[in-house]
Amino acid sequence: MSDIQQITVVQYDPAWPACFTALKKVFKTHLNEIISDIQHVGSTSVPGVAAKPVIDIDLVIEEKSKLQQVIMVLNQLGYQHRGEMGITGRDAFGRLSAYAPDEGSNIIWPEHNLYCCVENSPGFKNHILFRDFLRQNSNEALAYGMLKMQLASKYPNDINSYVEHKTSFITEILTRQGLSEKTINDISRENTFSR
Repeated sequence: MSDIQQITVVQYDPAWPACFTALKKVFKTHLNEIISDIQHVGSTSVPGVAAKPVIDIDLVIEEKSKLQQVIMVLNQLGYQHRGEMGITGRDAFGRLSAYAPDEGSNIIWPEHNLYCCVENSPGFKNHILFRDFLRQNSNEALAYGMLKMQLASKYPNDINSYVEHKTSFITEILTRQGLSEKTINDISRENTFSR
């Protein structure tokens, strides 16, 4: 899968939850003894919000020591461990083909970002707090979707600028949700890219 793609934000697709559910079933089958939870996060998890048409999934582990087991299983399913990629406590996995998670069934799965997070890590908490806030506050959810559409139009080939310019919206919501100033500063730092 290519890491450099044009940024496309589309109107909410009611099929996204079903895509997540199908993927969750596969991950649960293979990782049930290792992980404690599987969460649909990101904009595709919030009804009505415009988003990049990519399902964001957090595999949740109780402790970091379980990560190696997760890596081994996901490697067998066609994923490559990419490390934290600048976000502390959130390990990313890249698909090696459109068939991942590959169980030999020749299913081409929807685009998705796959992460493994420790249960109480700041990265996981911010995913859940932000998602749940948007689900409960439709005005902010719609404003966030509109911001993403504007940023995708302004920075169609620059993911770093796209991420940087939506970070202040995210951190403002997370501040209102009670995250500490240190955590907010860490999120801002991790989402700012050197030029």
